Amino acid sequence: MFKPLEIFIGLRYTRAKQRSGFISFISMSSMLGIALGVMALITVLSVMNGFEAQLREKILGMASHITISESRHALRDWQQLGETLNVTDDVIGWAPFVRAEVMLSANQRVSGSLLRGILPEREGQVSDIADKMVSGRLDELKTKGFGIVLGVELARFLRVDVGDKVIVITPQVTPTPAGILPRLRRFTVTGLFEVGMYEYDRNLALIDLNDGSKLMRLNDGVSGVRIKLNDLFQAPHVTREIAKKLTRNYTVSNWTMEHSNFFKAIKTEKKVMFIILMLIVAVAAFNIVSTLVMVVTDKRSEIAILRTLGFTPRSVMGVFMVQGTLIGLIGTTIGIFAGVALALNVETIVPAIERFFQTQFLPADIYYISDLPSKLVWSDVTVIAVYSFVLSLLSTIYPAWQASKVNPAEALRYE
Repeated sequence: MFKPLEIFIGLRYTRAKQRSGFISFISMSSMLGIALGVMALITVLSVMNGFEAQLREKILGMASHITISESRHALRDWQQLGETLNVTDDVIGWAPFVRAEVMLSANQRVSGSLLRGILPEREGQVSDIADKMVSGRLDELKTKGFGIVLGVELARFLRVDVGDKVIVITPQVTPTPAGILPRLRRFTVTGLFEVGMYEYDRNLALIDLNDGSKLMRLNDGVSGVRIKLNDLFQAPHVTREIAKKLTRNYTVSNWTMEHSNFFKAIKTEKKVMFIILMLIVAVAAFNIVSTLVMVVTDKRSEIAILRTLGFTPRSVMGVFMVQGTLIGLIGTTIGIFAGVALALNVETIVPAIERFFQTQFLPADIYYISDLPSKLVWSDVTVIAVYSFVLSLLSTIYPAWQASKVNPAEALRYE
């Protein structure tokens, strides 16, 4: 459809003339609207991809890919079970744990907490907690030492630091001559960690596995075994394979069961934001319709002259489609470059804006993540670019078709 002459005339019409300056202004507005829409869409999707990736990293860096526990009792043969898991190629690490919900008390302050007993030498195989220590070391949780490692937000609330004492209050009770009393144990803070996710930094405390087993009266048993996989997305498949090999007394769960709704909500929100922002691009693209309609009205006599010189309706249609397509192409290109540049630097730009205005967009006590991450996915950029260009191309069809229907005799009657 597009021969060199049609392209030349279409490009010629795109340039502004003195008497068609308003039309040129509308064309520029349409071009900038498409560019802004594409830029916003690339940036927002990159930020949402960053949130999803960082949340998955932080959650699964602390939670296990697969968890094995006994249905009603403490797990006692965890060492034998762990050795059995080592023969599986999908498993890269395992570690036992003791889990309990307790109260922590210090400096006349009390806070509910999730207490987790761990083996420091094996914990690095299933979590990143050893790399998140800001004070002390994880291996300082010595057996019979009754040491405890707290999240920085939890330690800040309790007003304690390394070397201070914390009282752990368990839900179990001890009968005494004075009545039934809750079980208490004093621990010494040996370290602090900071994951960067408020849920863990505020609510998690770690102790040695043996101390946890004694505290919860598990008789050298554990709550379960945590497993880390080569590929976390294979967790459902590996879960089924492990469940087939174990007896019915065991319960096998994975991260997709525990956090599936959370990640599904993120994906749903991402799709909704994509649709909403694409409407912005659609509005800007269909502004091309009004631009070309005015151009066709302004160029009726010229269209008639082209027809008398031998232009076919198809060629006339091609002239105006070139003009509209060029507007969409330039706007899409500008939007892609601007969006990619902004998405790649959003982690630098946002903190600078926060420092300038002395504010914080994502307070840590409200949001899971307190910074604004960004992850540019080129497949998203490609989809956005194609969608924007196609919308621009479609918006040229009706005005171009109207131009091809201009009757030369009617257009030149009063010239």
